[in-house]
Amino acid sequence: MENLRRRCERRLRGVRIPQPFDLDAFCREVESRRGRPLLRRAVPGLSSHAPCGLWVGTPEADHVFYDPGTSPLHAEHIVLHELAHILSGHGIDAALFPDLDPATVTRMMARVAYTTVQEREAEMMASLIRGRSARPPRTTLGRVAHAFGFTE
Repeated sequence: MENLRRRCERRLRGVRIPQPFDLDAFCREVESRRGRPLLRRAVPGLSSHAPCGLWVGTPEADHVFYDPGTSPLHAEHIVLHELAHILSGHGIDAALFPDLDPATVTRMMARVAYTTVQEREAEMMASLIRGRSARPPRTTLGRVAHAFGFTE
């Protein structure tokens, strides 16, 4: 687990994470790094057919699909998980999705169990991204308490 965390931390070096966290701003950061549009698409019911989220990279853009029928925090984590796939260079063959029809997407790419290395990496990175956006303690005592797992 520690090796996974270190690998993910290395991948996040140089990635600007907004403080306080703002998903729109973070998506713009990923767009900027990739030099191409990032389109988030809500697909109601997506998780009832397959995964909670999905990333498809086409030659023109990155498309992140997510199920909006969950809590806002969970929906944000789903998007962050898919953005972690993008930042890690994990690939999906866009030829599988020639027209990106949402009904088709709901039947594809069943990433529901974290059993592969890529899925574990994406899950760890999503958690690290959100964790890095937490406001740091302002006092020396607060920083020491934070280091031991206590909050200020």
